This record gives sequence, C-alpha cells and structure tokens, in this order.
Amino acid sequence: MHTKNFSVYRMLMMLVLIAVSLLFIFPFYWIITGSFKLQKVAIQMPPQWFPTDPTFANFKELFINPAGQWFFNSVFMSVASMLLVCLTSAMAGYVLAKKNFWGKTLVFTLVVCAMALPKQVILIPLVRMMNTLGLYDTLWSVILPSVGWPFGIFLMKQFAEGIPGEMIEAARIDGAGEVRTFTSIVMPMIKPAFGALAIFTFINVWNDYTMQLVMLTSRTNLSISLGIATLQAEYSTNYGLLMAGATLGSVPIVLIFIFFQNTFTQGIALGAVKG
Repeated sequence: MHTKNFSVYRMLMMLVLIAVSLLFIFPFYWIITGSFKLQKVAIQMPPQWFPTDPTFANFKELFINPAGQWFFNSVFMSVASMLLVCLTSAMAGYVLAKKNFWGKTLVFTLVVCAMALPKQVILIPLVRMMNTLGLYDTLWSVILPSVGWPFGIFLMKQFAEGIPGEMIEAARIDGAGEVRTFTSIVMPMIKPAFGALAIFTFINVWNDYTMQLVMLTSRTNLSISLGIATLQAEYSTNYGLLMAGATLGSVPIVLIFIFFQNTFTQGIALGAVKG
C-alpha cells in the first residue's frame, strides 16, 4: 500500500513539474515561432500556434537595420567584461584569501557591503567618471564599470581559501615569484570558479539593460537589447520583427547554458562547500 501511494505521489509530482516546465518554455517557444511570422499572422486572432507559412522576412529586415553591429557590440562587451572580471577578481580574491596586510578585514567588509549596493545608486557617478575620461557613449563605458565586481571577488576568495598554504610556500622556496605562483599554482586550483564566474559575468553584462541605456546613445553603439527597443514604433509595432530580434538576442545565453551547464553547476557546488 505504501509503495502504491509513493508511486501516485511521484506521478503527481512529475505532472506538476511537466506543467511548470511547459509554462516557462512556452514564452520562448512563442517568440521563436513568432519570429517566422509576418505581421498580419503574428497579430491574428485566434493565434496561429505554429507558423504554417514560415518566412525569413523578419530576419532580413532586422539586418537591414544595424542588427549585426548591435549583436557584435553585445558580444564584445560581454566577452571583454568576462575576461577582465575573471582576471581582476581572481587576483583580488587570492590576495584577500592568502595575503596578510593591514586593513584586510576592512577591505573584505567593504567588498561584502558593495554586493548589497544597487548599481542604480552609483549610476550618476559612473556617468560623470566615464564622461571625464572621454569614454561616454563607447562600449568601454559599459565594460570598465563591471571590472572589480564585488560578487566575483567574493566568489574567488572563497575558492582561494581552499588552496593549501604549503603549496604556495613550496613555490616560493623553488624561487617562483608572485606572478609565477599565481599563474602556475593558484589559477589551476580555482579553475572551476573561473567557469562559474565567466558565465555569471557574461549573462550579467548581456542583460544589463539599465547600464547600456544610460551609457550608450549613438545608434551604432547600441547593444542588441537597446537596438530591439528602438524598433518599437509609437503607434504601430511589427511584432514579428521584435520577436526576431528577441530570438537573436537570446541565442548566446541559451547556448551558454546548454554547453557550459556542467561547469556552472560544478563551480557553484564547490563554492557552496568551500563557503
């Protein structure tokens, strides 16, 4: 009797999970299928659940606009930020974990406090800073403020705490300098954290609509998300075109999760254990 009740419970839970999964998947399905529909088909009622006469006209029109440039801008900003954040966070995390210096506790406390600080609070100072440096309305005005991401420093410090001090001392005895110790000993041992942080950073920058909206104004410097927003007219909207742009903008994120989900989950799991 107990086994029968357990089987019914598992079946019910499976049905609930399938229903919830379909609920989350359906918007993505609707966007993809809508990108292959003409405007009159995209807005018709009752809706056409699957395009019976698919067309690439929306994608062709999308690339008449500088969508290719927008896509490249988003990729460049996300990849450059990812590389810089991983490098600076690894160095800062290693120093906070394995070096002893005056004010170390205060610095780490400030890093933790900065994690709770909304980015909107510092947007105005960042805009003034980028304008003073002559970087406003350039891709670097989005990239550079992400460097030194407090969460990245915190994550790397948690991993670096697990590096045996004996290995670092042995490297010093063998004559290795700080750079050699960092590249040959530290970086290989915190490799799982690099994967998790790289994914976090890429997604964070790719989806950071607020920062891009404030920092980028020229049409050729827009990201894919900002560019898609400009395609929406005041009195009429081509929904097929918007869905094509949304599909293009979501492809990198989906591919990252598909191909790097094991690295992502491994890094988070190890970080939780070490934390």
